[in-house]
Amino acid sequence: MHHEPVLLNVIDVEATCWTGQPPPGHVNEIIEIGLTVVDVSARRRVSRHRVLVRPTRSTVSDFCTELTGLTQAEVERGVTFAEACRILVEEYGAGERPWASWGDYDRRQFARQSQADGVPYPFGYPAERTHTNAKAVFAAAYGLRKRPGMDHALQIAGLPLEGRHHRGEDDAWNIAALVLDLLDRGAWPVTATVD
Repeated sequence: MHHEPVLLNVIDVEATCWTGQPPPGHVNEIIEIGLTVVDVSARRRVSRHRVLVRPTRSTVSDFCTELTGLTQAEVERGVTFAEACRILVEEYGAGERPWASWGDYDRRQFARQSQADGVPYPFGYPAERTHTNAKAVFAAAYGLRKRPGMDHALQIAGLPLEGRHHRGEDDAWNIAALVLDLLDRGAWPVTATVD
């Protein structure tokens, strides 16, 4: 029997950020979308991707570069947010596949920016059914009262941090390893694909 692979998109975004409040007129905007495709049925990470996104209502601060390694010059070569969403839908089946991120920030940021830019939200609806907050699942599976950051969760699970923390592509790859750990423990929720 050959089964169709059950694919899950694990996504981690980096956005423009500052030490305090954004400068006047600036808003947080996605500058990198890291994506790892997990074959849930085969229990493995099958591919990793990154999409750089050009911000239009903010710029990359020194603090942001220090955190993410991304520079203004680099993200200026990125695609528009609308194009990034199109890539997610057309190349990574974002409208059909369930997806996961560490915490709810990524889902909320996509929702906010889709609305602000007048771009269709790239993931299936209802958002609660197609999106899994991996941080919440991890905390419940490990009986933790406080939900850990991704780097701490890797330590708890005895997994290595691969690559650079706060680089979307590497973070998505590491979060995917945590998803596989949760799958192995039978703790990952079965998400319905979007009809």
